[in-house]
Amino acid sequence: MIRIFGHYVSKLFLLLGVLELGLLYLCVLGGYLLRSGLADGEWFLPLDQPIHSSAVLYALLTSAAMIAMGLYQRGLHGAAALLVRFGVSFFLSTTAMSLVFYSFPGMFVGRGVFGFAMLLSIAGLLLLRSVFFYFAGAEAQQQRVLVLGSGLNAARIDHLVETEPEQLGFSVVKYVRLEDGHNVIDESKQIKLTGSLLELVTSLEINEIVIAVDDRRKGLPVDDILDCKMSGIVIFDLLTFFEKETSRVSIDLLHPSWIYYSPGFNLGVMGKNGKRMMDIIASLIMIILFSPLWIAVTLASLIESRGRDPILYSQVRVGENGRHFRVYKFRSMRTDAEADGVARWATTNDSRVTILGAFIRKTRLDEIPQLINVLKGDMSLVGPRPERPEFVLDLEKMIPYYRERHRVKPGLTGWAQLRYQYGSSLEDAKQKLQYDLYYVKNSNLFLDMVILLETVEVVLMGKGAR
Repeated sequence: MIRIFGHYVSKLFLLLGVLELGLLYLCVLGGYLLRSGLADGEWFLPLDQPIHSSAVLYALLTSAAMIAMGLYQRGLHGAAALLVRFGVSFFLSTTAMSLVFYSFPGMFVGRGVFGFAMLLSIAGLLLLRSVFFYFAGAEAQQQRVLVLGSGLNAARIDHLVETEPEQLGFSVVKYVRLEDGHNVIDESKQIKLTGSLLELVTSLEINEIVIAVDDRRKGLPVDDILDCKMSGIVIFDLLTFFEKETSRVSIDLLHPSWIYYSPGFNLGVMGKNGKRMMDIIASLIMIILFSPLWIAVTLASLIESRGRDPILYSQVRVGENGRHFRVYKFRSMRTDAEADGVARWATTNDSRVTILGAFIRKTRLDEIPQLINVLKGDMSLVGPRPERPEFVLDLEKMIPYYRERHRVKPGLTGWAQLRYQYGSSLEDAKQKLQYDLYYVKNSNLFLDMVILLETVEVVLMGKGAR
């Protein structure tokens, strides 16, 4: 993994992305060569044609669509899933390029050129991925990790390996038993440190060491760890290692000193101004683009309720720094959903949801009016999900660090919404908080763009809605 603007990105997939970006550019040039050669018999690339700028734009838009469809995420298995995501990616990029050609006719390269470029792109990307992962292999995608410890903290890593193997970028080679306390790791996975730690690391071809002892005061080989560090081995504490590998901050391990010294938790004035500018411009564009859907949902709601019930509803939510504001949404539940005055989370197959409500919740159309909140500055496009004050009061008492998620503006979409299903329980809220804290810690425009692109996949695939 490599940190880009604070966010961890797989070096393997970063390399693949760069290679595919170059391939997509060459495919457009190849499409031009094929079209001119087959039609005119002249195989050349003119320097004064818009072909090069169109090729760059095509490569960028297609790469963005592939990111949006999750083609650079671990755990994507099966030819069918790959082909479907490629198909949707090319549909999105083709639509975007068509809009560009319509808006800027000077960039149009011809239907024949574009058609050949698409065929070359599909064949080239499938071939490149097959060759790339054949030579890279599953092992090459993972860092070889040595864990110092065999107690309860080490067991957290072992549990992670057992429960989320497809999403991880590491493999634990061995657990080194150091402390005299709890020893819960299976002995077949352990190794004793009988000599130099550096010699053990070298012999096992270790890339990273994770310090996961239960008590650092007992038997931690400080000099050996320093020797490894100075020899180029990457050393992680347990909490930072979990953050890197899971893209969440584990609140079970979190302590104030880690927050004090860990980088992040500071967007800066330029970052805040840039984020606000992006919110205003993007929300205005989205309001214009989604206006036909706004009208369609309005008409459907009037028909369903026969004009008797309101189309929109507002509800008090908790925003940045704990400030309350009213969020606007299309009504998706019966008007008597909380007639008894008791606030409830939505659940799977919730009986309070109307027929239209089930559809607009699944497609996220119910959240279009929240663009008004974004324009007003109550919300951002990206941020933690805004919760109701009734829930926040209880969650702050039961979950440590819960109030820290309100250090930033809530958002239409967010890291927790992408990485975890809809929350409807205390445990769900705890799990989602870990992703929210990761976002609060690493919040920047780069991470916002990643989240917005991946949200496209969530909307198209209908993931996580209730």
